[in-house]
Amino acid sequence: MDYASVIETPIGKITILADDEFVHAVTFEEKETSDLPENKLTINVAKQLKDYFNGTLRDFDFPMKQKGTDFQQEVWQNLLAIPYGETTSYAKFSAHKPLAIRAIAAANGKNNIAIVVPCHRVIGSNGKLVGYAGGLWRKQWLLQHEREVTHQGQTELKF
Repeated sequence: MDYASVIETPIGKITILADDEFVHAVTFEEKETSDLPENKLTINVAKQLKDYFNGTLRDFDFPMKQKGTDFQQEVWQNLLAIPYGETTSYAKFSAHKPLAIRAIAAANGKNNIAIVVPCHRVIGSNGKLVGYAGGLWRKQWLLQHEREVTHQGQTELKF
């Protein structure tokens, strides 16, 4: 990556990695970015993420490209169709390829563009929170945040 921005959010630092054309990662992972300058793209994504956390942005609008197989690309594209503030189960999410549910879950776990490609909106069939690379507490926070913004109710008390 050629450029990076790092922002503080209610759920920790987020690092945005990009080149001149595309964002390649939005991650909670600690990355060494001190030698990477910001560019217009990373600054724009940082602003959009801040707006998301402020509850004023639901749909992200910037060019992104992750490295992955055709299958992974298909899964990530399908994640983008899950509406803001809603969830789906792994079983429903993989209904079009029921024999590939584990492969779909694995591809979901390899998503490098957190929040924007909303893998946090996929939950267990029993309604439990399962599998989130950023930690289940972040997944819970993100889902609760989106429910509150869409006025679907507060899922738990915030202090």
